[in-house]
Amino acid sequence: MAIIPAVSGIASIHPALPVASRPQAIHASTADREHRSTEQEDQSADHSARLAQQAYQQQAHQHALPKPALLAQDLMTSPVTWLPSDSTLLEAWTVMKRKGIHHLPVTSIHGTLVGLVSDRDLLPYRHELESSGSPGASAGHTLAQVMSNQVLSATPITELQEIARIMLSEHVGAIPIVDNSRHPVGILTTSDILRAIVHRSPIELWT
Repeated sequence: MAIIPAVSGIASIHPALPVASRPQAIHASTADREHRSTEQEDQSADHSARLAQQAYQQQAHQHALPKPALLAQDLMTSPVTWLPSDSTLLEAWTVMKRKGIHHLPVTSIHGTLVGLVSDRDLLPYRHELESSGSPGASAGHTLAQVMSNQVLSATPITELQEIARIMLSEHVGAIPIVDNSRHPVGILTTSDILRAIVHRSPIELWT
């Protein structure tokens, strides 16, 4: 509001002097800003915490869901190398050495599984099979003479847990996988299962 003093009986109008700002108001304004900033930080922290909680709950829910069991077809080696039962020991030894395998399914003339031969079955003949000269007479023996004809087999959709249980109880290192006509379509070994354990969670293997 303007001040109107009287000077020599003449009234004159002078503008009102500006009022100095009150320090308390300045301090209050600064405190307000700091309070709002703290509230924003708290809200941001709460939002991050809620997102983290939601992500954790979602992950826990996913882990809680049952996973499909692994099947033989998920781990088996396919296509599989096999030989007919009239093949010689030398032929089987040569194939195993060349391919770096330890088990060979043996088939009939019709291609159906009739047995399994391993490198251990051939070890008694190793000297003759690896002879630098002419192979010994035993090298000409057929697989039918040395193979295991009480062979266990499984189908591609047999659960891995069941195959592992059979391997353990029957002390076998390989299970041929056959189709509905008993033609070999793959093979599953203990090495395949161990390799899967290294690269997969046990929960994923057995549930």
